[in-house]
Order: sequence, then C-alpha cells, then structure tokens
Amino acid sequence: MANQTSTASIGSYMKTHLREYGMLLALVVIMVFFQYMTEGTLMRPVNLTNLFLQNSYIIIMALGMLLVIVAGHIDLSVGSVSGFIGALAAIMMVQWEMSIYIAVPICLLAGTIIGAAQGYWIAYWRIPSFIVTLAGMLVFRGLTLWLLEGQSVGPFPKTFQLLSTGFVKDIFDFGFERFNMTALLIGTSGAATIVALAARNRARQAKFGMNDEPFAFFLAKNGLIAFAIIYITFLLATYRGLPNVLITMAVLTSIYTFITNSTTVGRRIYALGGNEKAAQLSGIKTKRLTFLTFANMGMLAALAGLIFAARLNTATPKAGVAFELDVIAAVFIGGASMSGGVGKIIGAVVGAFIMGVMNNGMSIVGVGIDWQQVIKGLVLLAAVIFDVYNKNKSN
Repeated sequence: MANQTSTASIGSYMKTHLREYGMLLALVVIMVFFQYMTEGTLMRPVNLTNLFLQNSYIIIMALGMLLVIVAGHIDLSVGSVSGFIGALAAIMMVQWEMSIYIAVPICLLAGTIIGAAQGYWIAYWRIPSFIVTLAGMLVFRGLTLWLLEGQSVGPFPKTFQLLSTGFVKDIFDFGFERFNMTALLIGTSGAATIVALAARNRARQAKFGMNDEPFAFFLAKNGLIAFAIIYITFLLATYRGLPNVLITMAVLTSIYTFITNSTTVGRRIYALGGNEKAAQLSGIKTKRLTFLTFANMGMLAALAGLIFAARLNTATPKAGVAFELDVIAAVFIGGASMSGGVGKIIGAVVGAFIMGVMNNGMSIVGVGIDWQQVIKGLVLLAAVIFDVYNKNKSN
C-alpha cells in the first residue's frame, strides 16, 4: 500500500509539473535516440566538447532572452548585436592592436549601452519591442557590414582565442595519461553542491509547509542530475578537460538561476510579465525593470559575440545571422510562455541543448540542412502547442 501511494503521489506530482520536467525528459530521449542513431558518436568526448563549443553563445543569449520574454517582450536584435560586437572587437584588437583587457570591457559596455538604448524606447516610450528590436536587427547588421567593409578581419590574439577554445588546466599530475583529474574534481564538486543546495531548499520549504515534492522523486531526480554531471565531466576529462566556455556557462546559469529564484528583482520580473498593471499598482517600477532586462540582454549578446568571434578566430560580416531564431526557439522550447510571466533559467538551458543536440545529431546522421530546418521548426511548434494546451487545461 505504501508503494502504491508513493507511486500515485509521484504520478500526480509529475502531471502537475509536466511543463517543468517535460522538456528535460525530451532532452534525455533525444540524446538516447541520437546516441543510438550515430552508433555512439554523440557521447564521444571530442563530440561532447564540440557540442558545448558550438552552442555556448546560444545558451548565454538564452539566459538574457528568458528574462526579456518573461517580462512580456521579445528581442530580435541579439544576433545582429553579437555580430556587431564581434566586428568591433576585431577592429580594436586586430587593426588597432588594442589590449584584450581593454577591448573586452569596452565591447561588453557597448553591448550594454545598445541594449539600454533599445530598452529606453520600449520602456519609456511604449514602442512595441518587436518594432524596436527589428529596427535594431537591421541597423546593427548594416553597421557590421560598414565596420568590416564587407570583409573578414582576423586572426585574433592567442589570449583572446582562449575565451572560447581554451580549456581548464589540470593542476594535478598523478601520471594519468590523457586524463584531466581537475575536470573530474570540478564536476564532482559541482554535483555535490547542487544536491546540497537542493536538500537545503527542500528543508526550508518543508519548514513552512510549502513542499509537495515526493521524497522518492526528489532522491531520483537529484541522483540522476548528479550522475549526469559526473559522467559528462568524466568523459570530458578523458579528452582535454573542461572547456573555458563551459565554466562560463555554468557560472552564468548559476547567477541567473539565483537572481530569478531568490531575489526581489527576479520575482518582480515575473510579476511584470504576469500582469504589468497589477505590478505597477503594487509599487514595482515596471519601466525601469523593462529597461534593465534589455540592458542585460545587450550585455549577454555582446559576450556571446566575443565568444563566437574567438571560436572562429575571425570576425565576418555574416556572423550572428539567424542567431536570434535559435535563441528564441530555445527559450520557448524550454517552457517559457508567449504571454510572459512563465519560464525558468534551467528550462532555457535545456531548450538550447535540445536544439544543439538535434543540430549535432542530424549533422552526424547526414540529414540535410533543409530538413534540419523543417524538423527544428516542427519541434518549436510542438513546444508552443504543448504550452497552450497546458495553459488551457489548467484554466
């Protein structure tokens, strides 16, 4: 009877949290499918490393895009802004021979200013974000062509390239050939930290009677997450270790998860997207909050542009083309709502990985770029239909 009751409670919990865990299960299924279809190539250390490198800039921009969409807006300019910042970095570091320690902060500041400028018109002039950022997409695409004069500029200094192509060095030397012990220790420590924080959060919720998650489900979920992190870092340790961009993504994901889950600003962004008038009447400065979400988006787009340029080792006029489509798709696939007020940072990251694994897996299998676009479009449509269905069901 106890087991039946536990199973029933887990089943009911899953039904009420289908939006939260549905995409995570979809990612697991997609990875298992392509692992089989590629005859094990998908999870090989070298391919996993390439997977992180290829999707790092999408994931970084998805963190900012989630906040924009949760606030009830959209940003179509992120691809053009990232391409423009990459071009600006190339001009400063390659042609002007400016130090990376000066050029990178200037580029990040420029991205923040661009986002803030767009946020100003959206927040204080009430111009729809679709129009403002569509204009921004065209403006910065043109400015990128003008800045580069239609040509590619590179290569970048070696130090700058490490931003994307570098790896965390192994500080231990135990005589293991081609095994990065530091990577495994970082992964194990990260997994232990996640489990410890989850346990503390569960205890805090139980103290106030707010916890409805079955204990068996809690153990299984966190056990699987810890196993996945340790297993992936083990695989990476057998190759070259942890890529620098993976550390960057992990740190940013942790920061934005904390902001959205545990700060007043995060809660106010969700309130803004849920009902702007009610949020304004409750004393939330909605205009300033909207302005800040777009400034933040500009900064992350700039960082993504720097990482992409460092990976290519050159700035090209076509850099950033259609990035915004992958970023927006990742956020919606990850469970964000079109109407605002709903979505999680982890969901956006999972959505980005779903897109990345699909791109990588289909390329290995030999699916043409034409059918790749068709399949990604259908997946996005299915995710939105799933969101609308769940919303109508709850109502």
